[in-house]
Amino acid sequence: MKYIKLLLLVFVIQIHAQQGGMWIPSLLKGMNEKEMKNLGMKMSVSDIYDVNKSSLKDAVPHFNGSCTSEVISPKGLLLTNHHCGISQIQHHSSVENDYLTNGFWAYKMEEELPNDNLVVTFIIKIEDITTKVLEGTSALTSEAEKQKKIQENITALSVSLPKESWQENKIRTFFEGNQYLLFVTETFKDIRLVGAPPSSIGKFGSDTDNWIWPRHTGDFSLFRIYADKNNRPASYSKENVPYTPKHFLPVSLDGVKEDDFTMVFGYPGKTNEYLPAVAIKQIEKELNPAKIEVREHALKVADGFMRKDNAIKIQYASKYASIANYWKKWIGENKGLILADVVSIKKKQERVFQEKVISAGKQTEYGDLLADFETNYKAIAPYALARDYFSEVVLKNTELLSVGYKLYQLEQVFNSKGEQAFIDRKNNLVTSLGDFYKNFNANVDEKVFEQLIGIYSKKVPLPFLPSSLSNINATDFATAIYGQSKLVNYNGLQALLSGDSKTVLANLNTDKGYGLIKEIAEKYLKDVAPKYDEINLKITALQRTYMKAQLELNPNSRLFPDANSTLRVTYGKVKGYTPKGAAKYSPVTYLDGAMEKYVPGDYEFDMPAKLIDLYKKKDYGPYGENGKMPVCFIGTNHTTGGNSGSPAIDAYGNLIGLNFDRVWEGTMSDIYYDPSICRNVMVDIRYVLFVIDKYAGATNLIQEMKLVHPKEKIKNRKKR
Repeated sequence: MKYIKLLLLVFVIQIHAQQGGMWIPSLLKGMNEKEMKNLGMKMSVSDIYDVNKSSLKDAVPHFNGSCTSEVISPKGLLLTNHHCGISQIQHHSSVENDYLTNGFWAYKMEEELPNDNLVVTFIIKIEDITTKVLEGTSALTSEAEKQKKIQENITALSVSLPKESWQENKIRTFFEGNQYLLFVTETFKDIRLVGAPPSSIGKFGSDTDNWIWPRHTGDFSLFRIYADKNNRPASYSKENVPYTPKHFLPVSLDGVKEDDFTMVFGYPGKTNEYLPAVAIKQIEKELNPAKIEVREHALKVADGFMRKDNAIKIQYASKYASIANYWKKWIGENKGLILADVVSIKKKQERVFQEKVISAGKQTEYGDLLADFETNYKAIAPYALARDYFSEVVLKNTELLSVGYKLYQLEQVFNSKGEQAFIDRKNNLVTSLGDFYKNFNANVDEKVFEQLIGIYSKKVPLPFLPSSLSNINATDFATAIYGQSKLVNYNGLQALLSGDSKTVLANLNTDKGYGLIKEIAEKYLKDVAPKYDEINLKITALQRTYMKAQLELNPNSRLFPDANSTLRVTYGKVKGYTPKGAAKYSPVTYLDGAMEKYVPGDYEFDMPAKLIDLYKKKDYGPYGENGKMPVCFIGTNHTTGGNSGSPAIDAYGNLIGLNFDRVWEGTMSDIYYDPSICRNVMVDIRYVLFVIDKYAGATNLIQEMKLVHPKEKIKNRKKR
């Protein structure tokens, strides 16, 4: 009986082992390739990553440092999510030309819109340089000295390692500092907006449906990469020409069905898969609830204003989406952690780890790791909580305070670097904050401030609270700050920053808003940040040693490095799922489901009249399936923030969808991946094509693409 149970356990582990993981594309040979083939992949791993010939990596650039995109034509046509391009769509929008509401389509290249400071970055090659980065560190006992030496080595190597003049060397750490890889990159700076559906398609369901399945959102937008005459990166110029890619993705019209192989290629931002149980418990019980509460109040205020005023809706669309995204994510993450009882799972894993340490005779190196984690996470708890409140209230969700903090940093520049550095930073701030104030509304921000400063005054641990925030009436306090501070508009800011350093600092220090942020910042930087950094440095060292032990004690295990915004491959299958307390969901949704959600004139569930007309006529062109229009599908690919816009690729290397979300409970996959509840959400590429072609009439874009039928091709080959 024990033997049978062991076989069953091994069987379950093997099944699960083929799901999850964020793998470095240059290191897929071996175990990963075998797993991918077992799941149905028909390509070789050299088709995915190759330095000497074109491969899939050459069609998947990092989009503006925060999302992923893919090249889908020989003329540099670029596809990413609507929510990844929303800042650019918003920038080009006005009340007269409201591209957020109505969409935008360039029917000729001359109509494509340039974007300031928008870039995409391609990976040219990846190389392991761990030995070079760690050179000279083995004899150092101080963690601070070791990190300093590593940083010095990275700086020197970034300059000295070979690359072309238009390329860049970027070095990133993996496995908590146990491995270092070099990425040689090319960054293109002339990226133009080509197309975007109206928000009623691109954001259909908005915040209500965010992180939820079933989903019916056409979350896509189109851009184009432009290059100089040599096909190299160049700043915007009318002389630039469409970029000719080394590789672009053919687009499959065959669609998907349950258990089809899927691969998502992209730049996942950050995961923490190897945290100890004590850390996960702190996230679940303390840190996530604090951040959720802050954002919930900020969103409620903004939503109230946006529903009443279209100008405010345009101003705050991108900001609101950004704030709401992680608010709801943290809620789902907690749900998943609790549902899967991840803390208990981690504790069981830690007991096994401890047994392996003893069995290997490694007590001296690793025997105290778990106890040290307990000690340090307990010590850091109040500082971590205060840090999150400072970040959420001051830096991210109250705009007057975030501007004030930039000015506080300006004062520190004068104190540390003198007059000229102060003047340079001041001039840059005056210029950059001009754009900020275009989308700032003092009435909205005052009400947000009122809510959040009330939370800050009550929830920040008392030793870290400035005296002026003790026992305040939040409403009166907000009225006083916003009624007297010059930070509430751009003219006031310019007046504060006029003159030399002496004049500017005198003006700032008599401003009521600046005085508040200075008091909050100084309390935080004196009493919270140093101690947090001190303890966190110890935790970082422990985590690196813990990861080293995992690699050493589990040499044949399926361990992948945490996400760090570098190019990764994740693979799985199209798969339905059953959330807690619900019936099993199909892996594919259709336009019928969107029509069931349709509410005329609603902020989240309105639909364009033309889309409704196409639905009623069943006019889906070649993109429909059995009289229905597929919209989205889900799979078992292990994704996170940064994978937004990632291509979903079929077994043959063709584009079948566009990653944009995860199911709610599955957001815990940043900490723990469970294939029973973790699903990524993708727009079916046929819906993207349908919207471009039948809704927008942008056939010029369809004609650029290479549309294929890989399943039909295979079927016909078998018949022969």
